[in-house]
Amino acid sequence: MEEKQDPPGAGRPAVTTRTMEIVVALLFLSLGGVVAFDSYRLGARWAEEGPQSGYFPFYIGLIICVSSIVTLLQALFGKAAGSNKNIFVERGQLRQMLSVLVPAAFYVLGIQLIGIYVASAVYIAVFMVWLGRYSRFKSVALGLAASVSFFVMFEIWFKVPLPKGMFNPLGFLGY
Repeated sequence: MEEKQDPPGAGRPAVTTRTMEIVVALLFLSLGGVVAFDSYRLGARWAEEGPQSGYFPFYIGLIICVSSIVTLLQALFGKAAGSNKNIFVERGQLRQMLSVLVPAAFYVLGIQLIGIYVASAVYIAVFMVWLGRYSRFKSVALGLAASVSFFVMFEIWFKVPLPKGMFNPLGFLGY
């Protein structure tokens, strides 16, 4: 019986839980700060006719900021602050997650440039070849079949135009 080997880098920490707690606390602190600042700019007071438009969002932003500061202080000075043993994600797991996230980001960019139909066909085909280990012919055929199906369904049957992209490679079809 053949033993299953872990991918290279598996077991080695890429990021600790403490680091992620600090990063997330800082992100939420900045988000809460933006909400509170913009709500104050809109009007966060109680007027004669009632609360101004930024009254409730301002206090929600403050609550987010206070919660983020508490989380940040716990991560920096709490009992587990000196411990970097809690692994948030291992290198092998991070590599697997990025193997999906990075192509998805390129897909979103592709939608903006070449439209959803062409970008989807490419995305499906690349994923099938790269992660699914399917043949190139089958991958391209299924990617094209899915995109053509969605094109017919949305553009022709439902008359709902989907993004064509800046370069609109399907412009020759009149869509």
